[in-house]
Amino acid sequence: MKAIELEELIAERPAKKVYRSGDMAVKVFNEGYSKADVLNEALNQARVEETGLPIPKILEVTKIDGKWSIVTQFIKGKTLAQLMEENPQKLNEYMNRFVDIQLMMHSKKAPLLNKLRDKMNRKISESGLDATTRYELHTRLESMPKHTKICHGDFNPSNIIVGDDGVDYIIDWSHATQGNASADTARTYLLFCLAGEPGKAEMYLNLFCKKSDTARQYVQQWLPIVAASQLVKGNPQEREFLLRWTNVIDYE
Repeated sequence: MKAIELEELIAERPAKKVYRSGDMAVKVFNEGYSKADVLNEALNQARVEETGLPIPKILEVTKIDGKWSIVTQFIKGKTLAQLMEENPQKLNEYMNRFVDIQLMMHSKKAPLLNKLRDKMNRKISESGLDATTRYELHTRLESMPKHTKICHGDFNPSNIIVGDDGVDYIIDWSHATQGNASADTARTYLLFCLAGEPGKAEMYLNLFCKKSDTARQYVQQWLPIVAASQLVKGNPQEREFLLRWTNVIDYE
């Protein structure tokens, strides 16, 4: 097989870069990135691919210049985040579309994905919060209804590519689990808030609750749990904001 040429940098994250190579997208992880995490991401994506959801197909997992890389189909188009920025007057239309995509994803199951509950329990333990708060969060998590829906774990408009072919593709499956859809929703709400977009956060949550006939309070019960899991990332800019949410045990 001929060597993969990294033609153009299309996205950059703290520990990885995504390049275009012809009709392929190549996600190259930094040196020293956990091999297990790379293989888990590829496995997540392969498992979700089997559900028929619109996602870029995995073509191979390889090493480029000694760095682990995941090669997928390249999707021509713009992210939903780009479109929201370019056409602010169409925000309502795009947000509706965003929620519809998430609901379609939540309607699917992938029984071999890791369980969201296990991941959240682990994150609460690693959060560095005091024992009393951790106990409260573990107890709350245990009391939440146990579902097995596909949860993306990082569902935000920059992870949706509106393809030139008219299909909306969901990308970046590194955090995918199976579990309660409202946990995934609480996480998306949190991501809008962390990005300094409280207006979009409210608009999103209202639309999600209306379309899915879910009580807002039910999603809010997940907020301290997802805030605790976000603390593990150790981002100092976010810490104070997240602590405020994790300490409000009865978040209303």
